[in-house]
Amino acid sequence: MEFTPEQNIAYDKAALLCSRSEKCTSEILEKLKLWGVSAEESEPVIDLLMTEKYLDDERFARAYVKDKFRFNHWGKQKIAHMLRVKNITSEILELAFEEIEEEGYSDELRKLLADKEKSIKAKDQYDKRNKLMRFALGRGFESNKIYAVLKELGI
Repeated sequence: MEFTPEQNIAYDKAALLCSRSEKCTSEILEKLKLWGVSAEESEPVIDLLMTEKYLDDERFARAYVKDKFRFNHWGKQKIAHMLRVKNITSEILELAFEEIEEEGYSDELRKLLADKEKSIKAKDQYDKRNKLMRFALGRGFESNKIYAVLKELGI
């Protein structure tokens, strides 16, 4: 298929962007729209980027999950929400969450709560428990896991 000059420029810019860091399809579509490429003209550009492995939503999701868990200490719920915002399918989400080991997930939550407990000023045990619960929920951890870890920590 022959590209128009506009499509060639868009492809080159998008390929450069994808070669610097992992991007998902929706991010590249946004960029193409920003650069003035119509939806009809974007489709072949996206297809070529996928064919040449510049763009791969599963690879993006796996990297995103790994990075957000390891560096930002986010829970699965927050990560899943952010990936859904980027139009990542639930099948890809399931595959991406294989990057997080269940034991490591609980250990990370335990460490986060233990560290946060040191800095919390609460009038009683009930208040402290609520503050820790809100903190962990805000980070995207599941409530049943939080309850289990709080019980384990004796809070």
